[in-house]
Amino acid sequence: MKISSMNKTTPTDGTPRRTASSATLGVFTLAMINVAAIVSLRGLPAESTYGLSSAFYYLFAAVFFLVPVSLVAAELTTGWPQKGGVFRWVGEAFGTRLGFLAIWLQWIQTTIWFPTVLTFAAVSIAFIGPNQSWDSVLAANSHYVLIIVLLVYWLATLLNLRGMSTSGAITKWGGLLGTVVPAALLVLMGMVYWGMGNPIDISMQPRDFMPDLSKFSNIVLAASIFLFYAGMEMSAVHVKDVRNPGRDYPMAIAVAAVLTVCIFVFGTLAIGFIIPAKDINLVQSLLVAFDRLFNYFEIPWMGNVLAVFLAFGVLAQVVAWVGGPSKGLLQVGKAGYLPRFMQNTNRNGVQVGILLLQGAIVTLLSILFVVLPSVQTAYQVISQLTIILYLIMYILMFAAAIYLRHREPDTPRAFRVPGGNFGMWVVAGLGLLSSVLALVFSFIPPSQIPVGSPAVYVGILIVGTIIFVGIPMLIYAMRKPSWAEPESLAEFEPFGWEKKNRD
Repeated sequence: MKISSMNKTTPTDGTPRRTASSATLGVFTLAMINVAAIVSLRGLPAESTYGLSSAFYYLFAAVFFLVPVSLVAAELTTGWPQKGGVFRWVGEAFGTRLGFLAIWLQWIQTTIWFPTVLTFAAVSIAFIGPNQSWDSVLAANSHYVLIIVLLVYWLATLLNLRGMSTSGAITKWGGLLGTVVPAALLVLMGMVYWGMGNPIDISMQPRDFMPDLSKFSNIVLAASIFLFYAGMEMSAVHVKDVRNPGRDYPMAIAVAAVLTVCIFVFGTLAIGFIIPAKDINLVQSLLVAFDRLFNYFEIPWMGNVLAVFLAFGVLAQVVAWVGGPSKGLLQVGKAGYLPRFMQNTNRNGVQVGILLLQGAIVTLLSILFVVLPSVQTAYQVISQLTIILYLIMYILMFAAAIYLRHREPDTPRAFRVPGGNFGMWVVAGLGLLSSVLALVFSFIPPSQIPVGSPAVYVGILIVGTIIFVGIPMLIYAMRKPSWAEPESLAEFEPFGWEKKNRD
C-alpha cells in the first residue's frame, strides 16, 4: 500500500509518519494480525518432550529470534517498500544474486513445509474415526499419509488456481476454527486439568525450568522452536498502516509475543501433562492429548469434532500459503530472474508455472513418507530441512539490515529499530547469531526422536540444502534478457545502487 504525500508528517529525524486520520491499525489489531500469522499447534508435541524446560526454550527463542525478526523486518519494509520484499532488502545490500537467493529460499522452504503440515492433516482425518487405537494405526501408515498429503495439497492448488474469491472464505473460517478455537481449548483444558490436582506426567518444580545446556542433544531439537516464530517478516508490511509506528509497533510486537509465547508454553505443557515424554509422537500426540482431555471432561464426542476442525484449519493454511510466497517470486521472476515457463499465469492472474513446479516438488518430497523408516522420521527430516533453508534467508535478512543502516542511513523509514546504530547491531546481531547457531544445530540428529540411521539423516539434510541453495544460483547464472517481461520490468523500481551507477 503506497502512502499518499497528503497523509504524511515529517518528524525531526526526517522519517515519514502516518497521521491518525490515514492510519487504520491500532496496537491490539496489529498484535492479532501477528499472532494469526505465526501461531500453529502442530509442532507442540516435539517440544513437550522437554517438559517444563520447553518454556525456557520458547522464551529464549522469542527474545533472540521473534523480537529481532519483527523489528528488523519492520524497518526494512518501511525503508524499502517497493516490489520484491526480501529480494529488495537483501538485493539493496548485497546485490541481486543474493537477493534472488533470499526470495527463492523464502518460497522453497514453504514448498518443503507442505508435506509436514499436511501430515498433520492426514493424522487429523484419521482421528475422526470412533476408535483411537484404530485411528493411531491408520495415522502411522505411510501409504495412507502419502495419499492424503497429495490429495489435500492438489485440492488446495486447484482452489488457488480459481483465484482469491474462491479461497478467501476457506482461509478466513479455517484460521478461526482450525487454530484459534483448538488453541484456546487446549490451553484451558490443560490448565484446569492441572489445577484440579490430577497427576501429571511432567515435573513442574522450578528447578526443571532451566535445561541442562551442557548436554548438546538438549538444544538440537529445540532449534525447531525458531521456526515456530518464523513468518513475522510477512506481516511487517502493516507497519505502514500503524498510527504511530515508532511507539505502537513495538507495543504490538510485545503484546503478540506475550500471547504467542503463552499459547505455545501452556499448549505444550498441556500435552506433557497427560502424555509421558517417552510416548510422544510428533504427528499424533496433539490429537491423542485432545482425546484424553475430552474423555476426562466427559465429552469424548468433541474429539471427533475437533479433528475435523484441525483438518479444515490445515486445508485453510495450505490454501493461503500455496499461492502466497509464490506471488512474490513471480514479481521478481517477471523482472527477468525466472525462465518464461515459470512466469506463466492463467486468466485469473494466478502463477500456474510456479504452482505446478511447486506441486512437483511437494509430490517428490512426500514420497519420503514411504521410503523412510516411519512417518515420524520423514516428518522430522523434512521439518529440519525447512528450518535450515528458512534460517539461511534470515541470516541474509539480518546482515542486510545492519549493512543498510550504515550504507544508507538517510533512507526514510517510518519505523527504525530503537537505539540508533548500536540498537540495530544489538537487535539484528542477536537475530543473526541465533540464526547461525540454530542452523548448525539443525544438522545434528535429535536424541529424543528416532530418525533411523544418523548418517543417512545428516546426509539427506546436507544434500537437500546443497540442492535447494544451488538451484537459484544456477538459475541466476543462466538468466537471459529474454526472460524479462517489458511491462513488469518497467514497473520494477531499480535498486539504489543501480540509480547511483546510472548517474
